[in-house]
Amino acid sequence: MAKKPAILLTIDVEEWFQVENFKSYIDFSTWNSLEPRVEKNTHLILDLLDTFSFKPRATFFILGWIAEKLPALVRQIRDRGHEVASHGDNHHLCTALNKNQLTRDLLTSKKRLEDITGQAVYGYRAPSFAVNDQILEKIKQAGYLYDSSYNSFSAHGRYGSIDLSKSIKRGGSYQLATRFFELPISNLHLGRTTIPLGGGGYFRLYPTSIFKQGITRVLKKNNAFVFYAHPWEFDPNQPRVHQASRGFKFRHYINLNRTETKLKRMICAFSDAYFLTCKNYLDTLF
Repeated sequence: MAKKPAILLTIDVEEWFQVENFKSYIDFSTWNSLEPRVEKNTHLILDLLDTFSFKPRATFFILGWIAEKLPALVRQIRDRGHEVASHGDNHHLCTALNKNQLTRDLLTSKKRLEDITGQAVYGYRAPSFAVNDQILEKIKQAGYLYDSSYNSFSAHGRYGSIDLSKSIKRGGSYQLATRFFELPISNLHLGRTTIPLGGGGYFRLYPTSIFKQGITRVLKKNNAFVFYAHPWEFDPNQPRVHQASRGFKFRHYINLNRTETKLKRMICAFSDAYFLTCKNYLDTLF
C-alpha cells in the first residue's frame, strides 16, 4: 500500500523590512527603529495550525536576528510541536558573503537557536534561495542535516542553482552525502518548463483551485510537497515602503488580505495527507 502523501509547511520567520526586495530602500542600520510585527504574525500562523484537529506540524526557518530579540517566540514554536530551523543570522545573501563570513553566519545562527531551544537544529534555508554547490558544502560542514534552499525556477535572478545529478532521490528529497540532504521547494515541471508553485507571492497570486491542481500533480510524482510562506504575508496592515519600485510593491503586497484564508483552504483540501516537519519527513525516508 502506498504511503500517504506528505506536505511540508515551511515558514521563513523574518520581518516585513528584511525582505531582499526592500534592501535598497531600508538600510540594515535602521532595522531596530522600525515597527516590529513578526511576533504577532507568527502567532497568527501558530494559532491557525492549532485550529485543525489533526495538528499539522511545520518547520520554522528563523533568522538569528529575530531569535536574539524574541527568544520566547522561538521557544513557543518549539513548545507547540513545530521544528525550529535556521534562516541565517541577518538575512544576508549567502552569495554576497565570503567563505569566512558564510561559515560564521551559519554557525552563529545555528548555535543561537540551539541555545534558546535546548535542542539540535537540523535544517537551514538560505535567504532568497540564493544557494549553489559551494554554499551547500559550507552548510554541510557547519553541521546541518539538511538544506531547503533550492528553488528550480531559474527565471528568478536571485535563486541559485545546484547539481543534483549524482544524488539519490527519494520522494521530495535528495541525498547529497551520507548525512546531508536537500529538500527543494516544490515547483511544477511540464516538459522543459518550470512553473513556480512552492508558495510565497505565487501562492497569493494564483487562484486557490489552480494551486490545488498543481499540488496534486506534484504529489502524484513525489508523494511530497514543500510549501513556504513568511509571517509578513499574513499582515495586510503592515507599513508600506512607498519608495520601492512598482514591481517590488506588487510582489510584496499582492493579496496579503487573502493569505490566511487561502492557507486554511489548502490545508483542508489535503487533510488526508501527513503535515510533517522537514526533519520528521526525512526520518520517514531514511
